[in-house]
Amino acid sequence: MNVGRASRRSLAKLISAFAGVRVVTAAGESELDLPEQAIYYANHSSHLDFLTIWAALPAELQQRARPVAAKDYWGSGVRKAFAEKIFNAYLVERHGSSSRRQRTSDSGVSPKGQVEGMAEVLAAGDSLIIFPEGTRGDGETIAQFHGGLYKLARLHPEVPVVPVTLANLGRILPKGEVIPVPHLSTVIFCEPLHLDPDEDRQTFLARARQVLVEGLTEHPDPHSADIPGQDDGVPAPRCQDRQDNL
Repeated sequence: MNVGRASRRSLAKLISAFAGVRVVTAAGESELDLPEQAIYYANHSSHLDFLTIWAALPAELQQRARPVAAKDYWGSGVRKAFAEKIFNAYLVERHGSSSRRQRTSDSGVSPKGQVEGMAEVLAAGDSLIIFPEGTRGDGETIAQFHGGLYKLARLHPEVPVVPVTLANLGRILPKGEVIPVPHLSTVIFCEPLHLDPDEDRQTFLARARQVLVEGLTEHPDPHSADIPGQDDGVPAPRCQDRQDNL
């Protein structure tokens, strides 16, 4: 399946239109101002999350952005073809030892551990789209982060870490459903983070998570009366709105 740039952009516009995507940034400009390479991390409430972030990226960044996706969901049949051939996804095992991971294609799973394999992607000059919660949430709260984000930031301190808050994505494809339902959703790109040289794992992960908590609080689900979010006591950059026409 050979998908050209024009076809990718058409697909991106289709995804954005279906999800009713509204893109906001902290820059307040008319265009996204994102680094050429980044570790994009986001909250996770739907199997459509990585598709939506990918679709929101400018065309020149889509080419080198590799979503990290669960092999047990995206690793077979038509889903695998879409994940690998169209979105260049990097598939990982969510369970089991690294000895069971096999590289099944050029864009498949690394025979090494998850973090080592993702570090190879960054070393090759590509970006990553990851979900540090490790599993899908309810779309209203953000779980504590696993340590992979910190390890990647430590291994590649030269790569900016870009927070992306996803609001109302869980209502488009709720858990247990296979047919998406159109809803308005918001993709919030915040200012890049960098790991401080002496910053420990707990402090960095709390700081990174708090950015998403604030973004979700500022852009609540219109169908929910209130969006709770725990304050980790760590200051974080706030997101300022800007709407893009995709």
